[in-house]
Amino acid sequence: MDLALLVLRLVVGLLFVGHGAQKLFGAFGGGGLDGTAGLFDNLGLRPGWLHVRAAGTAEFLGGALIALGLFTPFAAAVLIGVMTAAIITVHAPNGIWNTNQGYEFNLVLSAVMFGLAGVGAGAWSLDNAFGFDLHGTIWAIAALAAGVIGGLGAVLSGRMSARREPHPAA
Repeated sequence: MDLALLVLRLVVGLLFVGHGAQKLFGAFGGGGLDGTAGLFDNLGLRPGWLHVRAAGTAEFLGGALIALGLFTPFAAAVLIGVMTAAIITVHAPNGIWNTNQGYEFNLVLSAVMFGLAGVGAGAWSLDNAFGFDLHGTIWAIAALAAGVIGGLGAVLSGRMSARREPHPAA
């Protein structure tokens, strides 16, 4: 069980780190801050420069915490928030299936985060090494609720700001 949780945390956590690095640093073929800020502006998440920094940092640091198994439910909540915002702004209009650029993959990642918050990071984690008992049903539900509310809040703030400001290209 502990090996399985370690592999799950490392694969998913490090992929989130990489995805955040794409936004923040332009790593792995990503757009970096400037390129991704333009995309966020076009999605109605304005100001794009602020939203890309928040999303990139959340993915980078949240993924690192998941990989390390440290403060797992808090990291899960942050990553569920980013996935919620991605579903609302990009993927929901395309339906569920990833083949149509739908939200299937984002939903799977959110379910993984929910699951990790529920079962915990395992014995081979920093949570365990430091004696943090941060898992269980309440932690999982709290991570899900905080993530969904945070993701909705990010989208609403970006869209309200977009209504007040003209598009940067205008």
